[in-house]
Amino acid sequence: MIDLPQPTGAELWPPEEPGPTARLHKPWRTLVAVVEVVLAVLAGWAAYACWHSGAATVVTRTDDGAVLESHRYFGGLLAAAIGLGTLAAILLVDAVRQVSLAVRARHRSGKD
Repeated sequence: MIDLPQPTGAELWPPEEPGPTARLHKPWRTLVAVVEVVLAVLAGWAAYACWHSGAATVVTRTDDGAVLESHRYFGGLLAAAIGLGTLAAILLVDAVRQVSLAVRARHRSGKD
C-alpha cells in the first residue's frame, strides 16, 4: 500500500497576517441606535395605519328591513402592516444590540 499525502487545500490560501483587531466600542453606535428607534416608531405607526385601513365594514339594508353586515379585507394593506411590524421589531432588536455594543464593549487596560 502506498501512503501519499492528501491535498488539504491549505496552499490555496495566503497565510494569515496579524493585523489590528476590530474595536467593538464605538460611540457612534448610540447614534445609529437612536436612528433605528425613530425608524421603528415610524414603521410601527405606518403598520397601525395600514392595519386599520385594511378592513372595511359594509352594511346593506334590504327592502324587507333586514340589515346585512359584512367585512371586506384588503390583503395588500394587511400584508404591508405585517411587513412593517416585522421591520419595526428587527430595528428595535438591532437598536438594543447597538446600544449594548456602544456601552459595554470597551478595551481592557494594558494589564492583560
